[in-house]
Amino acid sequence: MKTELKQDITTTIGQFYDTLSLFTQNEVNQVPFEGSWTGGQVARHIIKSTSGLRQVCEANTQKLPANYDEKIPLIKEIFLNFSTKYNSPDFIYPEDREYDKTELLSSLQRIEKEMQDIAENYDLTLTCMDFEIPGIGNLTIYELLNFCVMHSKRHLNQLQNVYNVVKN
Repeated sequence: MKTELKQDITTTIGQFYDTLSLFTQNEVNQVPFEGSWTGGQVARHIIKSTSGLRQVCEANTQKLPANYDEKIPLIKEIFLNFSTKYNSPDFIYPEDREYDKTELLSSLQRIEKEMQDIAENYDLTLTCMDFEIPGIGNLTIYELLNFCVMHSKRHLNQLQNVYNVVKN
């Protein structure tokens, strides 16, 4: 369980980091087409949605009778179906501003390190009681980390599309 999760974190955040690295500082803030986020906004959205995981995992947690990975199929169905579009909740909506590519990359490295630490050192079967994903509910730490990975995979796809448009 832990080994596969840690590998998934490394691969996904690594690919996101590598893709963002391809952008020039100017391209990070370029709007690829009407109604789209910039590469910087996509990265900021992922940073906002994956920041503060440690606080969530150290807050009120409980051992519940449900399986620790019960909601994984639902999370996969939601985030890895690229034909469905969603609106971001306000609290993780990226600000409309100029982004510094180096800062974004540094934040991604910090987040990957934190996720790896949680995957290695926390009881992944505990449920986080103070944090709920709309439409999904409370998650175990294992599900929460998987949520972050799958959400990042979804936006990695978006970031790659933005990059292709900006480069051409």
